[in-house]
Amino acid sequence: MPLEPDQLAEIEALRGETYQTLRATVPGMEKHLYTPLSVLDHGFVRVIDYMGDDSAITQAARVSYGKGTKSVQNDEGLIRYLMRHWHSTPFEMCEIKLHVKLPVFVARQWIRHRTANVNEYSARYSILDREFYIPAPNALAAQSVVNNQGRGEALSGEEAERVLRYLRDDAMRCYDHYEEMIGQGGQQGLARELARMNLPANIYTQWYWKVDLHNLFHFLRLRADAHAQYEIRVYADAICEVVRDWVPAAYGAFENYRMGGANLSATALDCIRRMLKGETVTQETSGMSKGEWREFEGLIG
Repeated sequence: MPLEPDQLAEIEALRGETYQTLRATVPGMEKHLYTPLSVLDHGFVRVIDYMGDDSAITQAARVSYGKGTKSVQNDEGLIRYLMRHWHSTPFEMCEIKLHVKLPVFVARQWIRHRTANVNEYSARYSILDREFYIPAPNALAAQSVVNNQGRGEALSGEEAERVLRYLRDDAMRCYDHYEEMIGQGGQQGLARELARMNLPANIYTQWYWKVDLHNLFHFLRLRADAHAQYEIRVYADAICEVVRDWVPAAYGAFENYRMGGANLSATALDCIRRMLKGETVTQETSGMSKGEWREFEGLIG
């Protein structure tokens, strides 16, 4: 279970308290507040706080652009206009604070998105729990032979059992030594800030992560993509569920223009214009490299 009984009781107590407010609230987000969405075997994502809604985006845009938005008749249309033309600052008017429990190796990927405020559980002061991410058998895959950053076919049979055994046994052995080093039963032991270096990258950590909607969309565009590593993609997918209920118009525009859309180079646009005129365009006549042409064919094929 991702949360202990006392943590679940605390969540129920928080959800049982209500406050009168003049600030904008979103029923969909009120439903998500404090409630953990389970991810992987021991992880979760939960909303701690949020600010703004779809109206906050359009309000900021109209203050910023004034008469320039008069031709857009409704809020959803304005939001689509802003997304379509890459106007980012109105989306920064919305913020969300998440409590995330995740394996350390996923956190190290996540932290590369340097546009958020982060406060992580400190193993200098506290003792990490004996919780490790152990992949489900269908998530054990061989190295891809065509993509240095990707996975190939799933392992099976004795090979999969051997890998799972190594992952479990090595994690437990490292944690046993970690406990011995920090000392138990009155022993002084090694400093926690030193003992933690023996822990494996699949041990779980936790943090609070606060980010504005513009930068969150950038995170989701990369990490909810089918090419992202599975272990971070499932966290992004869980966050997508939350954002869809928080700012439905903005999320719809994001899905349409960012997740489902594509950016084309001037060369690629020229090729499309030539094709529409009935011209046969090949990689040799396109002006693109073989890699660019392959990606172009994937988009229009």
